[in-house]
Amino acid sequence: MNATRTDDLSGPGRGSAVQRYSLTMRILHWVRAVLIIGLLAVGIAMTNSEDGSVLGFDGYHYHKEFGILVLLLALVHLVVRARSNIPDLPPGLAQWEVVMAKVVKRAIMVLVIVVPVMGYSMSSSFTQSDGVPFFFFGELPEVLPKNDKAFEVFDWLHMVLAYALLGLVVLHILGALKHRFLDKGKEDVDVLSRML
Repeated sequence: MNATRTDDLSGPGRGSAVQRYSLTMRILHWVRAVLIIGLLAVGIAMTNSEDGSVLGFDGYHYHKEFGILVLLLALVHLVVRARSNIPDLPPGLAQWEVVMAKVVKRAIMVLVIVVPVMGYSMSSSFTQSDGVPFFFFGELPEVLPKNDKAFEVFDWLHMVLAYALLGLVVLHILGALKHRFLDKGKEDVDVLSRML
Protein backbone atom coordinates (compact mmCIF):
# COMPACT_ATOMS: atom_id res chain seq x y z
CA MET A 1 0.00 0.00 0.00
CA ASN A 2 1.33 3.43 -0.91
CA ALA A 3 2.23 5.43 2.23
CA THR A 4 0.53 8.55 0.91
CA ARG A 5 -2.82 6.80 0.53
CA THR A 6 -3.93 6.81 4.14
CA ASP A 7 -7.70 6.80 3.68
CA ASP A 8 -7.98 3.38 2.06
CA LEU A 9 -10.36 1.00 3.85
CA SER A 10 -9.73 -1.87 1.47
CA GLY A 11 -9.01 -4.41 4.16
CA PRO A 12 -7.62 -5.23 7.57
CA GLY A 13 -4.02 -4.58 8.40
CA ARG A 14 -1.80 -3.29 11.12
CA GLY A 15 0.92 -0.76 10.54
CA SER A 16 2.76 -1.35 7.26
CA ALA A 17 3.36 1.99 5.51
CA VAL A 18 0.23 3.71 6.83
CA GLN A 19 1.11 7.07 8.38
CA ARG A 20 -2.32 8.21 9.58
CA TYR A 21 -5.64 6.71 10.53
CA SER A 22 -8.24 6.66 7.77
CA LEU A 23 -10.44 9.72 7.33
CA THR A 24 -13.41 7.77 8.70
CA MET A 25 -11.44 6.78 11.81
CA ARG A 26 -10.26 10.35 12.35
CA ILE A 27 -13.78 11.77 12.07
CA LEU A 28 -15.15 9.12 14.45
CA HIS A 29 -12.34 9.83 16.91
CA TRP A 30 -12.88 13.59 17.09
CA VAL A 31 -16.70 13.42 17.12
CA ARG A 32 -16.60 10.87 19.94
CA ALA A 33 -13.96 12.89 21.79
CA VAL A 34 -16.19 15.98 21.83
CA LEU A 35 -19.26 13.94 22.84
CA ILE A 36 -17.45 12.04 25.61
CA ILE A 37 -15.89 15.15 27.14
CA GLY A 38 -19.27 16.89 26.92
CA LEU A 39 -21.07 13.94 28.54
CA LEU A 40 -18.53 13.77 31.37
CA ALA A 41 -18.90 17.51 31.99
CA VAL A 42 -22.72 17.35 31.88
CA GLY A 43 -22.72 14.27 34.13
CA ILE A 44 -20.68 16.04 36.79
CA ALA A 45 -22.75 19.23 36.49
CA MET A 46 -26.16 17.55 36.68
CA THR A 47 -25.24 15.34 39.66
CA ASN A 48 -24.13 18.47 41.50
CA SER A 49 -27.35 20.28 40.61
CA GLU A 50 -30.40 20.02 42.88
CA ASP A 51 -32.83 19.34 40.02
CA GLY A 52 -30.43 17.81 37.49
CA SER A 53 -30.56 20.85 35.21
CA VAL A 54 -27.53 22.11 33.32
CA LEU A 55 -27.63 25.66 31.99
CA GLY A 56 -31.42 25.57 32.25
CA PHE A 57 -31.80 22.28 30.34
CA ASP A 58 -32.85 18.86 31.62
CA GLY A 59 -29.39 17.37 32.02
CA TYR A 60 -30.59 13.79 32.45
CA HIS A 61 -32.64 13.81 29.24
CA TYR A 62 -29.76 14.98 27.03
CA HIS A 63 -27.20 12.91 28.94
CA LYS A 64 -29.19 9.76 28.13
CA GLU A 65 -29.65 10.63 24.46
CA PHE A 66 -26.02 11.48 23.84
CA GLY A 67 -24.86 8.54 25.97
CA ILE A 68 -26.72 6.15 23.65
CA LEU A 69 -25.25 7.98 20.65
CA VAL A 70 -21.71 7.51 22.03
CA LEU A 71 -22.42 3.81 22.56
CA LEU A 72 -23.60 3.39 18.94
CA LEU A 73 -20.61 5.34 17.60
CA ALA A 74 -18.29 3.16 19.69
CA LEU A 75 -19.74 0.06 18.04
CA VAL A 76 -19.38 1.66 14.60
CA HIS A 77 -15.78 2.54 15.51
CA LEU A 78 -15.00 -1.11 16.31
CA VAL A 79 -16.35 -2.24 12.92
CA VAL A 80 -14.47 0.48 11.01
CA ARG A 81 -11.29 -0.21 12.99
CA ALA A 82 -11.47 -3.93 12.14
CA ARG A 83 -11.59 -3.01 8.43
CA SER A 84 -8.91 -0.30 8.57
CA ASN A 85 -5.17 -0.21 8.23
CA ILE A 86 -3.87 0.94 11.59
CA PRO A 87 -0.66 3.01 11.65
CA ASP A 88 2.22 1.83 13.81
CA LEU A 89 3.14 3.85 16.86
CA PRO A 90 6.08 6.21 16.21
CA PRO A 91 9.49 4.49 16.38
CA GLY A 92 10.96 6.82 19.01
CA LEU A 93 8.63 5.79 21.84
CA ALA A 94 10.14 3.90 24.77
CA GLN A 95 8.81 0.38 25.35
CA TRP A 96 6.92 1.47 28.48
CA GLU A 97 5.28 4.27 26.49
CA VAL A 98 4.16 1.80 23.82
CA VAL A 99 2.66 -0.48 26.49
CA MET A 100 1.03 2.46 28.28
CA ALA A 101 -0.43 3.85 25.04
CA LYS A 102 -1.95 0.48 24.11
CA VAL A 103 -3.36 -0.18 27.60
CA VAL A 104 -4.90 3.30 27.90
CA LYS A 105 -6.37 3.21 24.40
CA ARG A 106 -7.92 -0.23 24.90
CA ALA A 107 -9.25 0.69 28.34
CA ILE A 108 -10.89 3.80 26.86
CA MET A 109 -12.44 1.69 24.08
CA VAL A 110 -13.89 -0.72 26.65
CA LEU A 111 -15.19 2.00 28.97
CA VAL A 112 -16.78 3.96 26.11
CA ILE A 113 -19.03 0.92 25.69
CA VAL A 114 -19.42 -0.17 29.32
CA VAL A 115 -20.20 3.27 30.82
CA PRO A 116 -23.24 3.93 28.56
CA VAL A 117 -24.43 0.34 29.10
CA MET A 118 -24.31 0.95 32.88
CA GLY A 119 -26.19 4.22 32.36
CA TYR A 120 -28.86 2.47 30.30
CA SER A 121 -29.08 -0.30 32.92
CA MET A 122 -29.46 2.35 35.62
CA SER A 123 -32.35 4.05 33.88
CA SER A 124 -33.93 0.77 32.82
CA SER A 125 -33.97 -0.69 36.35
CA PHE A 126 -34.97 2.48 38.25
CA THR A 127 -38.59 2.32 39.42
CA GLN A 128 -39.00 6.11 39.01
CA SER A 129 -37.36 6.24 35.58
CA ASP A 130 -38.82 8.53 32.95
CA GLY A 131 -37.45 6.29 30.19
CA VAL A 132 -34.47 6.36 27.86
CA PRO A 133 -35.09 8.90 25.08
CA PHE A 134 -33.15 8.76 21.83
CA PHE A 135 -33.72 11.85 19.72
CA PHE A 136 -36.50 11.46 17.13
CA PHE A 137 -36.68 7.67 17.62
CA GLY A 138 -38.62 8.19 20.85
CA GLU A 139 -38.18 6.03 23.93
CA LEU A 140 -35.92 3.00 23.84
CA PRO A 141 -37.25 -0.16 25.47
CA GLU A 142 -36.22 -0.65 29.09
CA VAL A 143 -35.41 -4.36 29.05
CA LEU A 144 -34.36 -4.82 32.69
CA PRO A 145 -36.89 -5.45 35.46
CA LYS A 146 -37.56 -2.52 37.78
CA ASN A 147 -35.44 -3.00 40.89
CA ASP A 148 -34.06 -0.12 42.94
CA LYS A 149 -31.38 -2.32 44.52
CA ALA A 150 -30.07 -3.17 41.06
CA PHE A 151 -30.38 0.52 40.15
CA GLU A 152 -28.06 1.43 43.05
CA VAL A 153 -25.42 -1.02 41.79
CA PHE A 154 -25.66 0.26 38.21
CA ASP A 155 -25.62 3.87 39.48
CA TRP A 156 -22.42 3.23 41.44
CA LEU A 157 -20.76 1.41 38.53
CA HIS A 158 -21.76 4.14 36.07
CA MET A 159 -20.26 6.82 38.31
CA VAL A 160 -17.01 4.99 39.17
CA LEU A 161 -16.38 3.86 35.60
CA ALA A 162 -17.19 7.34 34.25
CA TYR A 163 -14.55 8.84 36.56
CA ALA A 164 -12.12 6.12 35.46
CA LEU A 165 -12.88 7.06 31.85
CA LEU A 166 -12.29 10.73 32.67
CA GLY A 167 -8.90 9.89 34.18
CA LEU A 168 -7.90 7.84 31.14
CA VAL A 169 -9.05 10.56 28.73
CA VAL A 170 -6.94 13.14 30.60
CA LEU A 171 -3.95 10.76 30.52
CA HIS A 172 -4.50 10.14 26.78
CA ILE A 173 -4.61 13.89 26.04
CA LEU A 174 -1.59 14.71 28.21
CA GLY A 175 0.43 11.90 26.61
CA ALA A 176 -0.36 13.08 23.08
CA LEU A 177 0.49 16.71 23.96
CA LYS A 178 3.72 15.68 25.73
CA HIS A 179 4.95 13.73 22.70
CA ARG A 180 4.03 16.53 20.31
CA PHE A 181 5.33 19.55 22.20
CA LEU A 182 7.75 18.53 24.97
CA ASP A 183 9.71 15.45 23.88
CA LYS A 184 13.01 15.70 22.04
CA GLY A 185 12.97 14.30 18.52
CA LYS A 186 9.27 15.10 18.26
CA GLU A 187 8.96 13.66 14.75
CA ASP A 188 9.88 10.21 16.10
CA VAL A 189 7.38 10.27 19.00
CA ASP A 190 4.46 12.38 17.75
CA VAL A 191 1.35 10.21 18.06
CA LEU A 192 -1.09 13.07 17.47
CA SER A 193 -0.13 13.45 13.79
CA ARG A 194 -1.67 10.02 13.10
CA MET A 195 -5.09 11.40 14.07
CA LEU A 196 -4.91 14.83 12.38
